[in-house]
Amino acid sequence: MVAIALILAAVFIPTVFMPGITGRLYQQFAVTIAISVLISAFNALTLSPALSALLLRPRPKTRGLLGRGFDAFNRGYERMTHGYVGVCGGLIRKFVFSLIMLLLVTLVAGGFGRKLPTGFLPEEDAGYIYVNLQLPFAASMERTDAVCKKVEDVLRQTPGVQYYTTVCGFSLLSFVRTTYVGFFFVTLKPWSERTSPGEKYDAIRVHLNRELGKIPEASAFSFSPPAIQGIGTAGGFTFILEDRAGKDMAYLSGQVSKFMDAARKRPEISGINTTFLPIVPQEFVAVDRDKALKQGVDVAEIYRTLQAFMGGAFVNYFTRFGRQWRVFVQADGPYRQRARDVGLFYVRNGHGDPVPLSSLTRVEPRSGPEFVMHYNLYRAAQITGSAAPGYSSVQAMQALEETFAQTMPREMGYDYLGMSFQEKKALSGVPPAAIFGLSLLFVFLILAALYESWSLPFSVLLGTPIALFGAFGALFLRGMVNNVYAQIGMVMLIGLAAKNAILIVEFAKRAHEKGQPLEEAALTGARIRLRPILMTSFAFVFGCIPLWIATGAGALSRRILGTVVIGGMLAATCIAIFLIPVTFYIIERISGASDVTKKKDAIDEKDARKT
Repeated sequence: MVAIALILAAVFIPTVFMPGITGRLYQQFAVTIAISVLISAFNALTLSPALSALLLRPRPKTRGLLGRGFDAFNRGYERMTHGYVGVCGGLIRKFVFSLIMLLLVTLVAGGFGRKLPTGFLPEEDAGYIYVNLQLPFAASMERTDAVCKKVEDVLRQTPGVQYYTTVCGFSLLSFVRTTYVGFFFVTLKPWSERTSPGEKYDAIRVHLNRELGKIPEASAFSFSPPAIQGIGTAGGFTFILEDRAGKDMAYLSGQVSKFMDAARKRPEISGINTTFLPIVPQEFVAVDRDKALKQGVDVAEIYRTLQAFMGGAFVNYFTRFGRQWRVFVQADGPYRQRARDVGLFYVRNGHGDPVPLSSLTRVEPRSGPEFVMHYNLYRAAQITGSAAPGYSSVQAMQALEETFAQTMPREMGYDYLGMSFQEKKALSGVPPAAIFGLSLLFVFLILAALYESWSLPFSVLLGTPIALFGAFGALFLRGMVNNVYAQIGMVMLIGLAAKNAILIVEFAKRAHEKGQPLEEAALTGARIRLRPILMTSFAFVFGCIPLWIATGAGALSRRILGTVVIGGMLAATCIAIFLIPVTFYIIERISGASDVTKKKDAIDEKDARKT
């Protein structure tokens, strides 16, 4: 009991030192499981024996239909136990075949692991979804409002949508306010009301993108919120294309178009878009400084006047009706709709005389970027999208990097933003295999200290590949991704698989120390501890069924974790229990010769001292 508690608590110790978001996720599981296991161990060592003495008293034999059911179960269990021990005995006698079978299971588990797509965090059904809308450059607000109404009609007819909020002239992707963009916050119905397949999260997104693609006046698409709130503004990936040579906007615009055309051809990527707006029609107001100097007008006053009348300027606050109000100065709407309206505004010169702005400025039509994004001091363009169905986020990011290497010149560079940055940082940090290996090392050291043996822990840990085989197989059959939650579940499986092995190995070790032959001791431990192994394992599996069929917020993460632990425990319970007596027999047989030699040397040394 102490060994099981220590292993389940210590298996997460290496994850405490992981940096970044991945480390925080591991640490939360580590603290939760370690504390709960230690409390459970204290309860098992103190309160449970007392309760057992009160509850497990001799009772008269149950009769009737229930008694016959109990008797039938006991007879069936005895036959199953006899068959189980017989199979274990046959495997011990043919231990070479058993080792080959263990090796094959390990290889198949490795094949499943390589075939599974890897990811970071799943895109959860958070109960809401985003829709971004973009019209042709410089489209008026009236056109944008008309198209927004068409998008609202689509949202109104979409199954599973409860209500939505429309924001004309703003995009959450770029945080830029223009007349030709729109954004929609779409709230879905509660999870309990979305029971039909067409109302599932993925089905809603597919339906929205299909219907929004039929709107000819604009480009509209839906996307999910970030997996962790506060890290980025959207799910999927956020790729940053950088001009590291410092060239003009035309060069960056050409490279972005070239990259986007190539990325859209990749099957791993879907819904790729960019917030880079390089050729927006603009009106450039040029101030003639020579004229301003001749007429005694301060240039700063010209810019302040343009800002105040054409854009708006904050003055102060005032309090009325118990509330604070903000005061702005701005020309009325009809007098600032056209660039030539600057002639309606005046600025005073040094003598106090009014001078029309039209005599000091000239208006030039131009085209240029709506805004300029800089990332790591480089002029950059933000590209967003998501992985195509059947592909993971890691595969989508690899496709982007391959596209960049194939199409971009060496003057260009790339980086990631938001959740993609954290995912890339996690991929380049401590690999999951290293964490898994360190967890195995910690378990090995604890078992070596408890058993005072360097060889016996191997008979406990050799069943771990079988648990991984079940975990990978379950993920593969359910079409899931090997992400952070799957990796956390696999670390848990180290302790859970070791628990089954400890129950057998501990009793087999004691029986062998009492003088039983090695094979008989292994079979004795298997026969005695089969019932507690089945009871604890199936209790754990049934307890995790709500994770397997989880719904609601965070359902996908829970389903992945439940799939890993249920698949791994079923494999450890149905397959590994046949091989644990074999591994105990082989390890003890190999180490037995050295033990005999050590005992003989100790006896000779003792006789020599007596002489």
